[in-house]
Amino acid sequence: MLIKRKSIEAQANSKAGPGRKEREPAAPKAPRKPKFAPVTLSEQEGVRYLHFGTEWVQGAMRLRKPDWIELEYAQQMMSWMLFQQHPHHIVQLGLGTGALTKFCYRQFPQAQVTAVELNPSVIAICNSMFKLPPEDERLTILEADAMDFITDPAIHGGIDALQADLYDATARGPVLDTPEFYRACRDSLSPSGVLTVNLFGDHPSYTKNLKAMRFAFDQVICLPEVHDGNVVALAFKQAPEIDFTALYARAAEIQSATRLPAKSWVNGIKAACA
Repeated sequence: MLIKRKSIEAQANSKAGPGRKEREPAAPKAPRKPKFAPVTLSEQEGVRYLHFGTEWVQGAMRLRKPDWIELEYAQQMMSWMLFQQHPHHIVQLGLGTGALTKFCYRQFPQAQVTAVELNPSVIAICNSMFKLPPEDERLTILEADAMDFITDPAIHGGIDALQADLYDATARGPVLDTPEFYRACRDSLSPSGVLTVNLFGDHPSYTKNLKAMRFAFDQVICLPEVHDGNVVALAFKQAPEIDFTALYARAAEIQSATRLPAKSWVNGIKAACA
């Protein structure tokens, strides 16, 4: 048990002495507004990229196929589809270019899709430059802190698929990576819910995040690394009974319907479980 001790010296210095007046209590400071790096764009070979003022890519969109998921790690973020065929609520923490949000909105017309993004400039540029659909009764874009959202008791137990891709301009690892964050993610999921997280494998944050995820979740499986260090982890609120024959059959259905390389996801899960 920690006990906070008051400083006698500090108390004495705060009291009025001869010729001194009691200090007026300081007015409460207004909460500090978060500072964001500039949102910048680049284009190459028909692909538009999002950056936060650095060379690090925060998302991408092929101009001729705006609803396609261009980056391989982002495709892997959809690997929860192997375990969730009919999600009712899909949530994306960190909007990026809206690739996952757009795909989920188009692919699962029966589902509620929610994206949570702290930076209003990212939301604005997704609307103007990345063809984010307008909000409607199924699509909600929230300008909010992901931690505030995920710890709200109102959403606990109601999310079937949760996707976390939370990076800032430094791109040194997820900006939310504590056991408390991952515990809140677990609590937000339905009993069969799945979390997918974009991790940076070639960085100390990787081990820290995996440790926190394994503390919170029943089972965590990492897919093979892609790009320059991206590792997507699947975290299960309740460990599934993995039947690889059934998973390969489900992967074939996903590939036929979406053209996503779902068979490679099953290969990665199989290698991780070997």
